[in-house]
Amino acid sequence: MDSEQKSTHFSATIAYDENIPIVATNDIFFKSRNDHEANDILQCITNADVISNPNRKKVSQESYFKTQEEMCSLFEDLPEALENSIIISMQCIYRPTTLNPVLPKYVQEGSEIEVKEKENHLLVDMANKGLSDKISKFGTAEGYDISFYQDRLGNELSIILDMDYAGYFLIVSDIINWSKDNEIPVGPGRGSGAGSLVAWSLGITDLDPIQFNLVFERFLNPHRISMPDFDIDFCPIRRDEVISYIKQRYGNDRVAQIITFGKLQARAVIRDVGRVMEIPYGQVDSLCRLIPNNPANPMTLSEAVTDIKEISSIRKSDEIVDRLLSYSLSLEGLYRHASTHAAGVVISNGKLDEYVPLYMDQKTNSLVTQFNMKWVEEAGLVKFDILGLKTLSVISECCKQLKNIGTPVDISSIDFQDENTLRLFRDGETSGVFQFESAGMKDLLVKAHPNNFEDLIALIALFRPGPMENIPQYLESKNTDIEIEDLHELINPIIADTYGVIIYQEQVIQIAQKLAGYSLAEADLLRRAMGKKIKSEMDAQRDKFINGANSNGVDKKKAEYIFDLVDKFAGYGFNKAHSAAYALIAFQTAYLKANHPLAFMSALLTLDIGNIDKVSSIISETKRMKIEILPPSINYSSHDFLIEGKSIRFSLSSIKNVGTQAVENIFVERNKNGPFADIQDFISRIDSHFVNKRALEGLIMAGAFDEIEKNRALLLENIEILLLESNRLKKKNIDGQTDIFAAIDNSKPEIRLPEKKEWPESRKLAGEFEFLGSYLSGHPLHGYSRDIMKYSVTSYADFISDVKTKKHKQARLAGVIHARVNRRGKTGRNYSFIRFSDQSQEFETMFFSDTIDKYNEILFVGNILIIKVDADLQGDSIRLRVNDVIQATEDKPNKAYIKDKLTDSSIRPDQDNEDSNVKIDINIYTIKISDIKAIDLIADKLELGKGSDTVNLKFYDNNLKKDVKLEIGNSYCFDNDIERYLTSIPGVVDINID
Repeated sequence: MDSEQKSTHFSATIAYDENIPIVATNDIFFKSRNDHEANDILQCITNADVISNPNRKKVSQESYFKTQEEMCSLFEDLPEALENSIIISMQCIYRPTTLNPVLPKYVQEGSEIEVKEKENHLLVDMANKGLSDKISKFGTAEGYDISFYQDRLGNELSIILDMDYAGYFLIVSDIINWSKDNEIPVGPGRGSGAGSLVAWSLGITDLDPIQFNLVFERFLNPHRISMPDFDIDFCPIRRDEVISYIKQRYGNDRVAQIITFGKLQARAVIRDVGRVMEIPYGQVDSLCRLIPNNPANPMTLSEAVTDIKEISSIRKSDEIVDRLLSYSLSLEGLYRHASTHAAGVVISNGKLDEYVPLYMDQKTNSLVTQFNMKWVEEAGLVKFDILGLKTLSVISECCKQLKNIGTPVDISSIDFQDENTLRLFRDGETSGVFQFESAGMKDLLVKAHPNNFEDLIALIALFRPGPMENIPQYLESKNTDIEIEDLHELINPIIADTYGVIIYQEQVIQIAQKLAGYSLAEADLLRRAMGKKIKSEMDAQRDKFINGANSNGVDKKKAEYIFDLVDKFAGYGFNKAHSAAYALIAFQTAYLKANHPLAFMSALLTLDIGNIDKVSSIISETKRMKIEILPPSINYSSHDFLIEGKSIRFSLSSIKNVGTQAVENIFVERNKNGPFADIQDFISRIDSHFVNKRALEGLIMAGAFDEIEKNRALLLENIEILLLESNRLKKKNIDGQTDIFAAIDNSKPEIRLPEKKEWPESRKLAGEFEFLGSYLSGHPLHGYSRDIMKYSVTSYADFISDVKTKKHKQARLAGVIHARVNRRGKTGRNYSFIRFSDQSQEFETMFFSDTIDKYNEILFVGNILIIKVDADLQGDSIRLRVNDVIQATEDKPNKAYIKDKLTDSSIRPDQDNEDSNVKIDINIYTIKISDIKAIDLIADKLELGKGSDTVNLKFYDNNLKKDVKLEIGNSYCFDNDIERYLTSIPGVVDINID
């Protein structure tokens, strides 16, 4: 403050000396004095600093919004400064007005009139030619002829030209067709724009609106003056190319993306404040995980602190956590950062800085408006939504893989009655299928039993808040013999595809048109009025509807009934054009999954490289489909997941810590000089600058070297030696060192690694899960056979079969926890979705509050549990509720246990029988024993080895002429040392590998 006072005194002196007016101000960084500490935390978050840094940027505690009295007191010796402040503030008063849209030009040269004429002519010519091409390729919809298409096209063009939107349609068409010409995947359209025949003719959308009874006036209406708005989906990988083209085509100074502001929300603010306070990450992470992560209904931090007992308890007992939460509560909801909106792009009719303020996004090095999405439109700019949709990349990648194996598919010409695809929908096997992945949607599919493409459009429209209320009536009408209500001969065809239920906004529009004589534009206004429920508007519309219906011969009572029925459904009506466009993408993905499962699942996996949790989930679905996932391999794997025979080979890029450059280095070297023969060959050929320690560790733990060196422990323990050798060889190559012997003999000196015992199977599996997100070579449950037998555990796959055949609804399952998501119900009680996996597949369970309270301490990721579940069968879908939990205990080799099994008189052959032989199978090993005394020595040795090899005892009795088999566990390790030892035991005849 001393420096500020000196500065103020100096400024005042100059002002008086030079007769310059002075102004009283106070820096404002926070609302009140009490907010100073929280603001200090916020400054640290913004500047990536910590509160303990004495040299960090600080703000004075006086920098709050002072009252008038405080300002007068502060500047009591300079009253004129306060008066000047008021004068300036009065001069700065400005209320910006909302401007009409200033449309960008497609034709860049010429006067306003010339540009308009050229754009109008261009649009008409392109639309007519495009319609002719579409009809030549696809024909007309059933029941319609070419003249109907031409008339509708003419009507749409008339509306577009009258509203001066020709340039807008041309720009959108230009962007989309440039993308298609450059093989950038583009979506079929979304939103009400899919109802435009002009848009279909121009290639903007891929749906024939007449075939699906879509209404243009829902998109563009002369009675409802608003900008048309095409939402366009592109492959996200190449979306930046599209934006670059727009800038190049329409001018860098006229195109910009739009700003968006990220807020500090419950989990994020705790993590940020925790970092600033230097609280250990694990402690902060544990606290965050107590807050349910539900994007559809996010819980605020204040709600979490009040409603979640664990958080409240920790806060009371830990002063640091109390401070953490107090600061976080003060900051929650504040803007954290500015970034670029995921979709919005504006194109102006002049230089952008003449319309809105701009700033340079440092991450993308591109111009971005300082006005957000809402404000740019109020400033008169026209927004284009250039969206990234990953599903388009999946479809493109799948088609690329199919082309590579000689099975090309034209995704734009698939059969919408393909039985394989419809069966997949009916069975609810839609993991990976656009819009149909959720458990609720899968349940609905099984119940609805869709028979055609129209049914899928309806389900997408119904499965949303609000419209869901109509699902029971829809299912009853579709799947039972109940007679559909005969409303009127003019209406029945409109609601036939939805089994008498009004689902779409377009149906409301068409009913008003057909029954009450509305124009389509007027009917759209009726739809909007019904949605808003404004009484004055509704009263006027009711009278108009009933009078119009009377004119068509409908009596008043019937007309009133139909109006009320339409009004009831209209509030929840969904835009069919949007639903139809999404159903098209959904059908394309389902078609590929049903008919080309290898390529589709491989594409799904490839597009989620880097998301280890998502890859794990897809692998689980792939295994359920009986498709083998081959482990990563330095000699066979590539950047992507690839088809290999009838299997899918795991990607090297999907291994944790193995970056793109490491994979590229391996890939290029392998293609250039052939497969790697052994670990020495690999180390001598790769560049350790790219395949560094972290990458090498990931490759080892994932099992990528198994085909050339199975001992992962050996490689990991000697990783420094391997890297040193790689660096030595690299330096030698760079220095050009050689000698006379090297010129004669190109062989490399052998790398000698100290011996290291191989890991037990459990250690290998833990590494696979850490670096791959999945178990590929086995499963942790293999080491828990005793508890699995003791508690009569069944596999999830077998249980599903039993439940579906109504044999059982309860069972004990075993599994390792993969994920836990906490939720809070409407009553305020907590519940959790916990995802397990067993040897058969992954499965999801639901834990309610009573079970959570009882077992919460053992419900953590990685733990292996035995759970008692109740199954709720809904169609072909099963929901599991857990009501009891047992902590599983790992099998442990035990000498007494083995001897007990071997000496059990009920299964052991007669010891006095000299003709008896004993066989012990250890995985694929068979030990032939002629002397029963050898068993003690075998038991002693097996006790020492711990792994996952299964030991079976096979007793062959020559007198009984039969085998007696007994499992004694699967936690034994059978390696070369043990084999040599067992061979030396007297009484062991030999050891064979089957």
